[in-house]
Amino acid sequence: MPAHQGTTKGFKRSGTLLSPQIRKGAETRGFAVSRVLTHWPEIAGQDIAAIARPVKVSYARHGLGATLTVLTTGAQAPMLEMQKEKLRDRVNAAYGYNAIARVQITQTAPTGFAEGQAQFDHRPAETPKPAPDRATTQAASELAAPVADEGLRKALESLGRNVLSKRST
Repeated sequence: MPAHQGTTKGFKRSGTLLSPQIRKGAETRGFAVSRVLTHWPEIAGQDIAAIARPVKVSYARHGLGATLTVLTTGAQAPMLEMQKEKLRDRVNAAYGYNAIARVQITQTAPTGFAEGQAQFDHRPAETPKPAPDRATTQAASELAAPVADEGLRKALESLGRNVLSKRST
């Protein structure tokens, strides 16, 4: 009995033959990742650009159209999820054809957690508070004077100085 032979008889699927040409054709028609990155606010709109940024555009192996991966924070992901079709339409309108077939939202970079961390600005250093005036210190000491325990009395004096100095400002 002869070995099982494939039904293609030496022919390849048209999708595998055309995939490199389609990708090359898409790139020659102006579909470049750098364009999406450099013109993101104009393409996506100011509202979407404020909460998300494009990470990559990837092509499927045997399919037409690309996948746009967009990075956002966890709090903004549900809002962006509702606007995926709007975003896809805007990107495709910028290129004049259906370059993007899918939009994928990620909350971290596709390469790992370290690259996709959210940016947190540090609080500015506070200026030191001026020492309370003599009258405030005296009033706090008089209020805490009846307390017999020395540690508790000093803690109450400190608390009294803070409360009284906030009232005076």
